[in-house]
Amino acid sequence: MDTAAERELRVIVFPGAFNWPIWIAQAKGFFKRHNLAVAITPTPNSVYQLTHLIAGGFEIAHTALDNLVAYVEGQTQVPVPGKPDLIAFMGGDNGLLRLVTKPGIRSYTDLRGKQLSVDALTTGYAFVLKRILEDNGLREDDYELVSVGGGIERWQALQNEGGPVGTLLMTPFELLAKDKGFTLLSDVSRELGRYQGLIGAANRAWAAAHADELTGYIRAYLAALAWLYDPANRDEALGLLTSNSNIPAELAGQVYDVLVDPTQGIAPAATLDVTGIETVLSLRHRYSSSAMKSANPARYFDLSYYNKARDVI
Repeated sequence: MDTAAERELRVIVFPGAFNWPIWIAQAKGFFKRHNLAVAITPTPNSVYQLTHLIAGGFEIAHTALDNLVAYVEGQTQVPVPGKPDLIAFMGGDNGLLRLVTKPGIRSYTDLRGKQLSVDALTTGYAFVLKRILEDNGLREDDYELVSVGGGIERWQALQNEGGPVGTLLMTPFELLAKDKGFTLLSDVSRELGRYQGLIGAANRAWAAAHADELTGYIRAYLAALAWLYDPANRDEALGLLTSNSNIPAELAGQVYDVLVDPTQGIAPAATLDVTGIETVLSLRHRYSSSAMKSANPARYFDLSYYNKARDVI
């Protein structure tokens, strides 16, 4: 590391254990090695996150690829000035999605005539939920989707009396739900097949003008992933998880077993799954009320910064 002044990066994320690599990079000094001071802001929902990213309030967002595609394509709940030009610069996970319902809901048939919650009606994982429900015999007029917000907000709404009876949750929320007697109706990630969930996103113009900062961020993130996947660091990693979240210590080991697993958890090298991106685009083609401008996955990512970061690791 040189002695240059630290450069601040404002990063907006959904609350959740999938931010583990960021917490590690902060705690272990991996960001500082690249002269970066990373400030993390939790978002209540995708609308807040993406509109503020596009407006320049944040440099980086960790968000669902579907959110990025929706804003680039103009398929959003709220109008956005100009023409957003966002890129995914690295991957993250396959969504880690589970369909969780109230204890009295034990089958898809039980969902008829009920409300289910999503982050936003046209972005995030709303179309994943529609696909899973359709595959299990439910038409769109068999249920109602309501916009509630991010994972924490949906989990809180699910615990309230009345209101939505089901939602898609990701680790650790489905483990918290199971511990409280809620029904894990489906492991959506396995039912859906390959799907690109979380990604690192930025405005294309900002990335081009700040390539050193973005490359340094990726290097630090990848170093944190390597550290997390080293079994020798398990106990310390669990301590960082519980100190940065509300996850009970007794569930932390279960969270580790899900997320620190290259077959189902956080991608160990933050790779993008192009086949998974195609699934995202296919669902948007199928369920969006407006036409897609492009079916080419390459429109939505730029791996030049990731590849440069990998070259020196």
